[in-house]
Amino acid sequence: MRLSKAILICFYGLLIGCNSNPSSRPGHITSDSSAIAKGENIFNQNCSACHSISADGIGPALGGITADVSADWVKKFIRDPKAVIESGDERAEDLFEKYKTVMPSFAYYSDQDIAGVIGFLHKQKAPEQKIVTVGDVKPLANPIPEGITMSDLEVGLELVLQMPATSVEKPLTRITKIYPHPNTGELFILDLRGKLYRLLSKQPSVYMDMAELMPKFINKPGHATGFGSFAFHPEFENNGLLYTTHTEAAGSAKADFDYADTIKVTLQWVVSEWKTQHPKGFPFKGTRRELFRVNMLNQSHGVQEVVFNPMAKRGSEDYGLLYIGIGDGGSAENRILHLSKGPETIWSSILRIDPLGRNSVNGQYGIPEGNPFANSSNPKALGEIYAFGFRNPHRIAWSQSGQMLASNIGQHNIEELNVILPGQNYGWPHREGTFVINLLESTRNLFPLSSDKGVDNSIYPVAQYDHDEGNAIIGGFEYTGPSVPELAGKYLFGDMVNGRLFYIEMANLQPGVQTQMKEWQISLNGKRTSFKALCEDERLSLRFGKDQKGEIYLSTMPDGKIYRIVSARHL
Repeated sequence: MRLSKAILICFYGLLIGCNSNPSSRPGHITSDSSAIAKGENIFNQNCSACHSISADGIGPALGGITADVSADWVKKFIRDPKAVIESGDERAEDLFEKYKTVMPSFAYYSDQDIAGVIGFLHKQKAPEQKIVTVGDVKPLANPIPEGITMSDLEVGLELVLQMPATSVEKPLTRITKIYPHPNTGELFILDLRGKLYRLLSKQPSVYMDMAELMPKFINKPGHATGFGSFAFHPEFENNGLLYTTHTEAAGSAKADFDYADTIKVTLQWVVSEWKTQHPKGFPFKGTRRELFRVNMLNQSHGVQEVVFNPMAKRGSEDYGLLYIGIGDGGSAENRILHLSKGPETIWSSILRIDPLGRNSVNGQYGIPEGNPFANSSNPKALGEIYAFGFRNPHRIAWSQSGQMLASNIGQHNIEELNVILPGQNYGWPHREGTFVINLLESTRNLFPLSSDKGVDNSIYPVAQYDHDEGNAIIGGFEYTGPSVPELAGKYLFGDMVNGRLFYIEMANLQPGVQTQMKEWQISLNGKRTSFKALCEDERLSLRFGKDQKGEIYLSTMPDGKIYRIVSARHL
């Protein structure tokens, strides 16, 4: 068994297993209401991003867990899951091989806290289990049996810096974006916990502290909340405008995009415009204007990307238009399917807005005339939407030739990279990658396509891989820098959890047609290595960054280290 395969926080996936007699399982389960209430809160903060009670999510539903495993076993696993797996525990080993996942230790929680979590789960009913086929076709056991080819490419890294810790517990940082100022070229580095840094002479200094500026700012529950993204307006040196996304608690203010009040709201994502009268000033000082806020069912798959097209030139249609990636908020795995209803709902989409305009419904931003649904014959279509059908359009970038690419983090099986075309449907929740989802059953199982025409006329990804290879794609960039000509024309990306690194050749891209992915290796100071070895952690939270010259950076959250690509060779 190779623990190097462990790739994602997954609680229940490693807890459930062979059924046995509950009466034979030791361990007291608390019935104290205050302990259970606290346990529910801990569950919401640490587990609900991947798991719901009644429906499969990234991991299976958690209802009925205490009917299948003992409270003592659950407690031991929460405290040190890796040790339980390595001890030879049959259930842990079997399910580790099935899910290829391991969760981090939660040893810092007290016995009382863990007892509260178990007590909360004990009160939840097991969901009804049913397997639904598509005709006579059974679910695919391994959607993509072919592995990703290892190339002969080895890329040399240089350690740039280690970012200041924003927590005493791992991960020490939550670095999520590294991107240049459009005018000065200075690098800015974002930590989800609320700080935007400017990098000057390899020294990071806090440019914006969201917690200080926004009293209702939260970076909990979970790993996908906080200060989500930032984008300087391409005319920042003249207009002083900066755009951000961040999370606030449910009910902090009236949402511009909401849903029936019978459906839970976990938190709100807020898109803001900031204006400073002193664009060259440091740190940031200015005023804020809210563009819109969105209610979210879950803490994951939120508004984690805002970006301007860096290839757009002054005077072109796309210049100054802001792209915003909005995930499904966990709605699909929780069976709230109408929240991802194509161009009629804001979730599961990429927006394009004119932040300087005012013709939106709420009057706070503009809808560009050239947007595909701006003048739709469908009265329910939202003019803001540029493309739709994404579970989590986590990163957006443009190629040197002007192609727009977006990585889409999948659910149970497929991670995908898409070339984005205006007005097109990219499949979710009816499809994951080039496979069909039977929504009568769950979002876990995939089925082969019945024809080559797609589902709902949706567009296929240009690259995809299944969870034999990784668990969460992290989008990157086409290399356009001058320092490493061997990488010219390659789009570099990877798996954010296990740290594997991939590339595709941009010259081969055709929208909706899969191109070959290849894996590449790294070295540091001339010695072959990997990010798992460098970071000494199983869950890396890898991110890609890019500077104004087109050079590529990579970072890992657990240790807060940032590297730059400085060389490449073919072995």
